[in-house]
Amino acid sequence: MRLQGKTLLVTAAGQGIGRASVLALAAEGAQVWATDINAELLAAYEGVPNVQAWRLDVLDKSAIQALVQAMPRVDVLFNCAGFVHAGTVLQATDEEWAFALDLNVRSQFWAIQAVLPRMLAQGGGSIINMASVCSSIKGLPNRFIYGTTKAAVIGLTKSVAADYVADGIRCNAVCPGTVDTPSLQQRINANADPEAARRAFIARQPMGRLAQAAEIAPVVVFLASDESRFVTGQAYAVDGGITV
Repeated sequence: MRLQGKTLLVTAAGQGIGRASVLALAAEGAQVWATDINAELLAAYEGVPNVQAWRLDVLDKSAIQALVQAMPRVDVLFNCAGFVHAGTVLQATDEEWAFALDLNVRSQFWAIQAVLPRMLAQGGGSIINMASVCSSIKGLPNRFIYGTTKAAVIGLTKSVAADYVADGIRCNAVCPGTVDTPSLQQRINANADPEAARRAFIARQPMGRLAQAAEIAPVVVFLASDESRFVTGQAYAVDGGITV
């Protein structure tokens, strides 16, 4: 098993890419601390081998620090929490802007600050940040706030990678295209014509379909494992051809 002996922290693990990644990581022998703000979603982990479920609000800095200190060690951090706002720069509000920066960027900053001293003391570690192809990689319509924050995540990732490359710390970002998750379904259902909205999401995928969360998880497993020990500062696009 590729992750035997490693202890991992995953945020937003209740559903979607977070949950698919937790299951894939645990299947490779990792001890996974799966966290989410929604305790009801975490209940689904009861009885799953190698998984401990903890409620965590990633907008609470002290709660992040307390959880990290409670862990026996931290070999890998997967910052998966985030939110997608729709709209252009003229439609964006100050409240939406502030919330997205806090959840999509500041929470990753806080989590990295919390785990990094332990990783350094242990002699190394892998940090994986959730970004998106909608970022500095590619502009997509009606995603002004989201694209801005995910571009910031890529910058954050490269900065951490550059600062600690000689200390055994690797920091990379995963950049999915459109993934068929409960979060996406909520955004689709918010449209006046959900079926038309779903067709529009599919149309922007050159493969002609949406990704499944389980198709993103293997990249997370790779970046968590020693197989990627020579990889840092990278933004991995898993996008069905959007950026071809």
